[in-house]
Amino acid sequence: MSLSRSPAVAGLFYPGDPRVLKRTVDDYLAEASPDGEPPKALIVPHAGYIYSGPIAASAYATLARARASVHRVVLLGPAHRVPLRGLAASSADRFVTPLGPVELDRDAIDLALTLPQVRLMDAAHAQEHSLEVQLPFLQEVLEQFSLVPFVVGDAAPEEVAEVLDLLWGGPETLIVISSDLSHYHTYATARAMDTTTSEAIEALRPQDIGYAQACGRIPVNGLLETARRRGMQARTLDLRNSGDTAGSRDQVVGYGAYVFH
Repeated sequence: MSLSRSPAVAGLFYPGDPRVLKRTVDDYLAEASPDGEPPKALIVPHAGYIYSGPIAASAYATLARARASVHRVVLLGPAHRVPLRGLAASSADRFVTPLGPVELDRDAIDLALTLPQVRLMDAAHAQEHSLEVQLPFLQEVLEQFSLVPFVVGDAAPEEVAEVLDLLWGGPETLIVISSDLSHYHTYATARAMDTTTSEAIEALRPQDIGYAQACGRIPVNGLLETARRRGMQARTLDLRNSGDTAGSRDQVVGYGAYVFH
């Protein structure tokens, strides 16, 4: 039986009307300035679009020249709803957004399931927004792609890196890590914390990113681990917070966009 994962946060984190959603994403992308070669990996935020959409778009816009060449996206984000150990894969055949379905790469998922830290757990995906909010951006910037999604719970960076290494592929495969940065500090404190986190990302130092610095620190640190071993370079494209986009500056959430080559 063919299974679909329906959108859980359409109309909440992003517009539920497909025409409005497409226009919203396209407007964010149009405001971004792509430059250089398309990256192998991205770190992007996952808040409501009014808060983090412009920051996410700065990373997704760099894929313009890879629009027809990327055919598979390995997408990792932190668990917000369901506690789990390791990484949760989905048994669905497709994830649906208002812009249409995205087919899952079942062969790649089955390969990942050979690792002990990966298991099927649909409950972890059912209400999780950290992966879902990335899909409309991917649907707009790429022509046709399959998805390999994982919700990441309690895991060591090496365990995440092992999954990424297994599915790394070539230029046809893009790695996307979904993570916000600091949460609920004053504007000045958040700016200082997020700057330090960005420096750690650019230096490929997972040991310098702790619990308070990024809600997706576990998948982020897994990417940094494998990027360091592969001799990659990371670059910050955008670093702002909700006080810069659509919120007050009393308690803000930090957002960063990063590319890896």
